[in-house]
Amino acid sequence: MSLSASEFFEAGMSLPPSVREDVAIRLLESLEVAGQESVDESWTAEIGSRVDEMVGGEAQMVPGEAVFAELADRRAARQGARDA
Repeated sequence: MSLSASEFFEAGMSLPPSVREDVAIRLLESLEVAGQESVDESWTAEIGSRVDEMVGGEAQMVPGEAVFAELADRRAARQGARDA
């Protein structure tokens, strides 16, 4: 017997909250496992591309200290705007 998505949802809503939570987690995990290989392949390609740009001198490198200083400035500006 096969349930439609709506029927499955309605049947699930009749379960106790702890069982619904378990079912929801298991369903989400089944999606994460199925899609993880695709995500891993995409990240591997992206990392390879970025490394190639760095090695080839195409990427503009920014020192970490400069990045953290800019973030601190942005945070201070947001805090100042909230305090005003």
